Amino acid sequence: MSLKLSLYNKYFMDNIKMVDLKSQYNKIKSEIDIAISNVIDDTSFIKGEKVKIFESELANYLGAKHIITCGNGTDALQIALMVLGLKPGDEVITADFTFIATAEVIALMGLIPVLVDVNPDTFLITPEAIEKAITPHTKAIVPVHLFGQCADMESIMQIAKKHELFVVEDVAQANGCNYKFKDGKIKKAGTIGDIGCTSFFPSKNLGCFGDGGALITNNDELAKNIRSIANHGMTVRYYHDQIGINSRLDTIQAAILSVKLKYLDEYNKLRNNAAKFYDKQLSNISFLKTPVRVSWSAHIFHQYTLIVEENKRDLLQKHLANKNIPSMIYYPVPIHRQKAYSKYNFKDENYPVTEMLSCKVLSLPMHTELSEEQLSFITNTINDFFINF
Repeated sequence: MSLKLSLYNKYFMDNIKMVDLKSQYNKIKSEIDIAISNVIDDTSFIKGEKVKIFESELANYLGAKHIITCGNGTDALQIALMVLGLKPGDEVITADFTFIATAEVIALMGLIPVLVDVNPDTFLITPEAIEKAITPHTKAIVPVHLFGQCADMESIMQIAKKHELFVVEDVAQANGCNYKFKDGKIKKAGTIGDIGCTSFFPSKNLGCFGDGGALITNNDELAKNIRSIANHGMTVRYYHDQIGINSRLDTIQAAILSVKLKYLDEYNKLRNNAAKFYDKQLSNISFLKTPVRVSWSAHIFHQYTLIVEENKRDLLQKHLANKNIPSMIYYPVPIHRQKAYSKYNFKDENYPVTEMLSCKVLSLPMHTELSEEQLSFITNTINDFFINF
């Protein structure tokens, strides 16, 4: 190997990223730049025509009746709880093992977050845990489609119907994921519950170049009220029929998302290809558990998350870092142990799975631009670490 090629390979391997947004952008640069330029030329930066166009395109892609864009995924969750008319003291069930935003908006609204443990193999909220947590004060369920695959929505919807509860899907990590019902019918994540909430944070499978979010619903009345709440409670300009907030997707972000939506299925396929490579190269390591796929959902691998046994997670992460390979722990501190939520008196013993996962999970680089050479370098580095045990 020539010195020049050797240096090139070293640079290439030393620049592995958790998410490579720059390389992804470079592949569609001309389309993105034109889309941005057109918005600037038009100067309709807020509520421009491109916002309506993107909402329509996303609705068509998802097979949903209504898409209402907003400022970010957290806003989407808050607006969803606002539109359902929940009152302070009402209980909302969600997963303990997830990003804080899901519980955050519940608490922010004066509602009571009821956290439940998750499945140790899939990391997903379970119907059994939900049913056990229901009380006369329960009003809604917020299942989280974590790391790229759906919770068991068919069972969750049956529970919701039985107990007359609302269902708000947190789809932030599962944009474009297919859910398969027992009768063979397929729906996109976010279109099954009363409302779906998603994020377009840049690192998401469908991400913009800033903050962005959206709500998904097939209910005409909910859609009308969601759109009003997101716009200061207005339906007619300067007439405020309800308490609202100011949460908008700006036109430049909508234009970017219109371009990237065309590639979403391809992006999700590339992530799956990377996941299959990881699976093949890592499945024989006794200290590792590779991601489990559920039967009812596709997996679009927003994250590729390992369970590392025998207290070797932190050592493995350090070993990877020494080789300039990034990795992340999602999530190192469970919600039930966060200082901000101490007033709810959550008990560690009620969340053994989440406690275990917080000590053992490790997410590897996962994005659309991973090359086979990079994947080989990552997996060889992991295998080299475990060969000594």
